[in-house]
Amino acid sequence: MKIAVIGTGYVGLVIGACFSELGNDVICVDVDTDKIAQLQQGIISIYEPGLQEMVNRNLSGKRLKFTNDINYAVEKSQVIFIAVGTPSEEGGNGSVDLSQVYKTAEDIGNAINGYKTIINKSTVPVGTADKVREIIQNIIIKNNKSIEFDVVSNPEFLKEGAAIEDFMKPDRIVIGSESKKAVDIMQELYKYFVRNGHPVFIMDTKSAEMTKYAANAILASRISFINEIANLCETVGADIDSVRKGIGGDSRIGYKFLYPGPGFGGSCFPKDIKALIHLAKSKNVPVKMLEAILDVNEYQKQVIVEKVIKRFSLDMSGMTFCVWGLSFKQKTNDIRESSAITIIKKLMSRGASISVFDPAAIEEAKKVFGNSGIHYASDQYEALDGADALIIVTEWSIFRNPDFDLIKSKLKNSVIFDGRNLYNHREMEQIGFEYYSIGRR
Repeated sequence: MKIAVIGTGYVGLVIGACFSELGNDVICVDVDTDKIAQLQQGIISIYEPGLQEMVNRNLSGKRLKFTNDINYAVEKSQVIFIAVGTPSEEGGNGSVDLSQVYKTAEDIGNAINGYKTIINKSTVPVGTADKVREIIQNIIIKNNKSIEFDVVSNPEFLKEGAAIEDFMKPDRIVIGSESKKAVDIMQELYKYFVRNGHPVFIMDTKSAEMTKYAANAILASRISFINEIANLCETVGADIDSVRKGIGGDSRIGYKFLYPGPGFGGSCFPKDIKALIHLAKSKNVPVKMLEAILDVNEYQKQVIVEKVIKRFSLDMSGMTFCVWGLSFKQKTNDIRESSAITIIKKLMSRGASISVFDPAAIEEAKKVFGNSGIHYASDQYEALDGADALIIVTEWSIFRNPDFDLIKSKLKNSVIFDGRNLYNHREMEQIGFEYYSIGRR
């Protein structure tokens, strides 16, 4: 099938590469000329396991192309995915900036040359498919054309760090459409997954749009819940590791997204919950649980800082802290809404200097912090040199079994604040560390 993917951000690049991997001819489009020039040479700025190799393989096989020419991509394709950014509006009220989606719809309307199935892959508020349809239809009428098309909602459920596996082995595929023709085309597009037993759910566009937001809200709620229970465990003398195992063993609950930590981040959970809250308020529907998820999460980002303050002091002038991990989770260079940003800013505001290491996110961090007061280390042990304590924020695998003797020799104090509960607290005390984790006695 001939496919256009408009937008070469995280979602667009992943789905473009994956569809080409399945034998489709894919044209990826972006307005950023520098990015397209690099992609045409196989250079990608996104850290995602397996993506670089897949892009190179399909570029060489000529199944994957990159261009700035949206007219060319629309004209040559049967199926068009909209995968542009949908950030929060400035102002902090949670509303979604749909300007890129609407501009893309206008461009499609002006370039359309025959029946197309136009698919919203971006995460968008309920009702966006209707608005996209309206924009395209109005332009077709204005240009005195008579062309049929359909707009489909097909939300993505890709986890950063495991996006290729999630695409190739999805839990489910959601297709929102009121058109039988469009549904048939989508089922043809995804027939590979049907053969492998992955369910496809057909529904209306508004239900599909809501499904994406509701799914993210549920996952975020589990994180906030276990963090709140962890804080309570720590206060009353219970152990969150034992509690997590006890509740996760219930088949109705399970273990996924029940790991305590420094709070969730990334480009999806915070933004999507805010968007749901904004939608609810615009309809005068109370959503106290959604509001609580964000409140708990913002509090959780302060927990590590409060532990550091309690151990050392409010005034951290002259002190240096080593931070392992900057990305919001392992296997990505994405630091958007990362707890590390909050923790570092809070410590620096109290006079501390920071030494950081992350296997993938150093360059992204430089865009946020610059060089003032921060040392960007070349490896995890160099980051420890002369630091007063180690703070672990991201659960990268290389942090799981480090050289503890080397850590002790480099730190001024044998103190570790572990925001991911990577180590056994009893073993750490036996080695001789002051060890502070989340939700343990």
